[in-house]
Amino acid sequence: MINDKNLIAGSTALMLLSLLKEGDCYGYEIIRRIRERSGDAFRFREGTLYPVLHKMEQDGLLSSYRSEAENGKTRTYYRITDKGVKQLASEKAKWEEFSAAVNRVASGNAYAV
Repeated sequence: MINDKNLIAGSTALMLLSLLKEGDCYGYEIIRRIRERSGDAFRFREGTLYPVLHKMEQDGLLSSYRSEAENGKTRTYYRITDKGVKQLASEKAKWEEFSAAVNRVASGNAYAV
């Protein structure tokens, strides 16, 4: 499990937007899917996840709606917005540039100018 909060914070929006681009999810489902897909490297807690989701909703990247699940519970689902899709593209581009640069430094490869 990765415990470095700075590393996680810098990639949270990318992970959440990527997941929600595939389809609407409720909070616990988001936590479970990220944990599974990361090979148990990322374990979000509800107290960490929901403030991020609410901030992203305030910023117009997500919207939410309530729906009754098969078990009768009412859940809040989150959906990516058009603005969120654009932000996801930007986040992916930044991540690719950042990770490529870190890999060049870590591997000792020089950047061809």
